[in-house]
Amino acid sequence: MPATAWNVNFLRSPQITATNDHSTHALIILNQPFSFPLLHRLWHSTQWHCCADGGANRLFDSFSDNQDRLKFLPGLIKGDLDSIRPDVRQFYEDQGVPVVPDEDQDSTDLMKCVSALEEKERAEDLAQLHIVLLGGLSGRLDQTIPTLAYLHKLRKTRQRVFAVTDENVAWVLDAGEHEIEVDHGVLGQTCGLLPVGIDSTILSTSGLKWNLTDCPSSFDGLVSTSNHLVPGERVVWIKTSQPIWWTAELREFPKIC
Repeated sequence: MPATAWNVNFLRSPQITATNDHSTHALIILNQPFSFPLLHRLWHSTQWHCCADGGANRLFDSFSDNQDRLKFLPGLIKGDLDSIRPDVRQFYEDQGVPVVPDEDQDSTDLMKCVSALEEKERAEDLAQLHIVLLGGLSGRLDQTIPTLAYLHKLRKTRQRVFAVTDENVAWVLDAGEHEIEVDHGVLGQTCGLLPVGIDSTILSTSGLKWNLTDCPSSFDGLVSTSNHLVPGERVVWIKTSQPIWWTAELREFPKIC
């Protein structure tokens, strides 16, 4: 099978992405901190926007006045709604944003939003959208681990799911070969290959400062953290015998005037 190709074009500045078609991406905002420059880039590179419960608070608080908030209205707010503030809920409901309660205690707010996206895809006969999560890799460990576990499972049913914070972008690479396009204007120096959710894997790479050749990787053995992208190298090739997490550092994005 040919290598699976990946890129992070959705993290480019709006001036660059304006000429590209990003109707293939959906943004889910989680209840974790993020900067406005990151929100701005992701919002303008995605077609559908959804807040997972308290993620609506984070979106609302990114702006100092309602005039700016009106430019960033999500298509949906969903979850058990135990975190969204009453003033935030009222504001978005007044703008016609659907605020949908789902009290299923066996699913997280993120799962509920992904379910809503899948319902939208079926109802509108859409091709599967690539999911971009704003958050999910920071904050409480007991909330981060379920996110990692869920994205590990989603690899079986979704083609692309990315998790983004101000520090990192990360996603699951399924067993096989992968070619990751490296945008050095977006990505920083540090990267890693993490054997999360598996006993072990065999890794081979090219395009990194410290490459691996048929190298076992596990929590009981080697974990390739703090590796480096190579300046001028445009592609990283990875072969893994089991699903792993790829993570890369993000550069600090310029402030929005």
